[in-house]
Amino acid sequence: MLIGTRTIRSTLSPEPFVVLGMPRTGTHYLEELLNEHPNVLSNGELLNTYDANWGDKDRLSGSDCELLERAFVRHPTRENKEVTHVGCKINEPQFRERPNFFSELARWPLLKVVLVVRRNTLESLRSLVQARQTRRWLKFSSDKPAAPPRPVKLSIAACEAYFKAAEDFHARVASAFEPTSIIQIEYEDLLRDPRACVATVFNFLDVSPLKLWGRGILQRQESRPLSETVRNFRELRDHFAYGPYAKFVDLDQG
Repeated sequence: MLIGTRTIRSTLSPEPFVVLGMPRTGTHYLEELLNEHPNVLSNGELLNTYDANWGDKDRLSGSDCELLERAFVRHPTRENKEVTHVGCKINEPQFRERPNFFSELARWPLLKVVLVVRRNTLESLRSLVQARQTRRWLKFSSDKPAAPPRPVKLSIAACEAYFKAAEDFHARVASAFEPTSIIQIEYEDLLRDPRACVATVFNFLDVSPLKLWGRGILQRQESRPLSETVRNFRELRDHFAYGPYAKFVDLDQG
């Protein structure tokens, strides 16, 4: 299946992009799919000390500008790629560890931003807590069957803080970059039709068509409703039912 509609541009240096999102929104899966293109290289979590894509942990001791140069100019390479577009991935909590990094990122010339969002932020938080407990961060169609994660308990304060963090982060991204420099991909669409989502991103980046194979289709580790996977869901529903976050506890919208 061919995806994308544009031709590759010949440039002296790769064009930069970044994948942004809250935790548990599908950024890793999207990055893996983008990396199937022979001219696209996304090198994982730039601000994660333990990300295996980066050969040195010392990079994080440099300045914000030096770190961005490491990502977009002196980036890791792969022998099987002729890279015309180079990127990395950054999740919202990682910006808190480097308070000025977001502003430096927003000033990077010609940067394109892929923002990945999840419609129900409560599901994102639930998934994050479950993943921390099980240490299982991804599930593909080729994986062996495993027992579903155990239900979790989420405090009202933790939910409110997480909802506000997501809200503020999405607004910050929208205000920091020109509309033509941002594309938004929804987690639910990425699960339902990954080829269409990747086609949209490739068109946005302006890269050539590609027959996307995919090493495995991402699956939700937790398919049960929030009422069965959050032990105190009734408490959360009663608290948030009539406020700005009511849609997150409305099961009819799930």
